[in-house]
Amino acid sequence: MNLAASCRGIAPVLVCQHADILVYLLPSVALAVVIRILAATHPVFFLFTVAGTICHELAHLVAGFLTGAGPAHFTVIPRRKGQHWELGSVTLTRVRWYNAAPAALAPFAIILIPLAVAAWRTRPGWHFQVVDLAIAFALAPQMLSFWPSKVDWVIALRSWPYLIITAAACFLFQLVHA
Repeated sequence: MNLAASCRGIAPVLVCQHADILVYLLPSVALAVVIRILAATHPVFFLFTVAGTICHELAHLVAGFLTGAGPAHFTVIPRRKGQHWELGSVTLTRVRWYNAAPAALAPFAIILIPLAVAAWRTRPGWHFQVVDLAIAFALAPQMLSFWPSKVDWVIALRSWPYLIITAAACFLFQLVHA
């Protein structure tokens, strides 16, 4: 299956180069949507999100250790918080401007899991097999868990000095290379 050749002219080059990977991941994305809808209807469907929740919270935990944000508490046991459910959490005790964004936005790295699996499964000569259906079910929770929560985004805003540093670096780069 060579989708790259057939999509030229209608999609960006990057999408065309990885079209097989993106098509392979479509069933996982569809299952993720179904899981999200079902989990909103009844708490029992949270069972389908456990693997993703564990990966999400582990990403915070590892990034917290690596950046010195001081992870103190880790849980993946769902609990009711007002009208919503909190599926897991990591408490960070030393969040500073320099480690807030890396620790809070660490779940973005989770998307590498489905991408790596899809790259492995779609290497030249691949054909759909029954195991690919099981893999789609295994990857669906990762599709739900890689996006940081609202709380994660609020914590990441503590790293606002990065914006100033990045803007200054871009400005200096423009001056030097103008």
